[in-house]
Amino acid sequence: MVNSTAHSDESVRRYYDNADVDAFYDTVWGGEDLHVGIYAHPDEDVADASHRTVRHAGDTVADLLGPGSTVLDLGSGYGGSSRALARRFGCRVLAVDLSEEHNARHRAANARLGLDGLIEVVTGTLDAVPAGAGPFDVVWSLEVLCHLPDRAQALEQATGLLRPGGALVFSDIMSAEGTPPEVLRPAISRLGLPDLATPSSYRAALTALALDDVRFEERTPDLVTHYTRLDEEVRRRVTELEKVITPAYLDGLLANLPLWTDLARRNHLRWGLFHGRRAAEG
Repeated sequence: MVNSTAHSDESVRRYYDNADVDAFYDTVWGGEDLHVGIYAHPDEDVADASHRTVRHAGDTVADLLGPGSTVLDLGSGYGGSSRALARRFGCRVLAVDLSEEHNARHRAANARLGLDGLIEVVTGTLDAVPAGAGPFDVVWSLEVLCHLPDRAQALEQATGLLRPGGALVFSDIMSAEGTPPEVLRPAISRLGLPDLATPSSYRAALTALALDDVRFEERTPDLVTHYTRLDEEVRRRVTELEKVITPAYLDGLLANLPLWTDLARRNHLRWGLFHGRRAAEG
């Protein structure tokens, strides 16, 4: 029997450990963050909007962070969130990501910016968190849970790594309630995703974990803008992209991005930030 978790991990590695993917994110996304942006206006640069998401998510847990506090950045990618949090708050960050390519790049950027003393980068999943590394003041994850086969289990593991009073903050691309799976399949299959969670499934998982102050800040209009901007930028930069990515990958982008844009515009997708806090002791 195939282990579904191992199969999912391998799918994620195959997708992200790819020179085409890196070139796309560098050219269109700025090479720092890999998540949906919060847009100040419809024509805003994708990288600027993505940085705003990190800052906004950081605002929700700012009361917990400062020198001496700790963050687990799950699915840290190129390290944009880890560096932003370490610079802003002086906190220590354990960054965990499946892609060794991402992690090598992450470590190099940390060293270049003098942040390697605050950020430790580990290759793997939640199971790779070193024994004794927690508990953490904040567990943080932006658009990562959609890649996991058992999201409820991942949330349970993440919550178990929080100190009493600590916060879980995450964002994800989700299916709108009641959207038939076959409607999403043409878009999500390229990422190797069998399905997407819904806001209600995440709420149910967080409620089962007895977290306090559970909130969902829905920002689906930003998702519509985000995919619209990505599609616009790829088409505007076709000549530039042809020099750094393969024709097959470029053709895939040109075919796949409109699918995501259409799903978002037709109200089949949801996006936003979840927040919850582990009960304080006593």
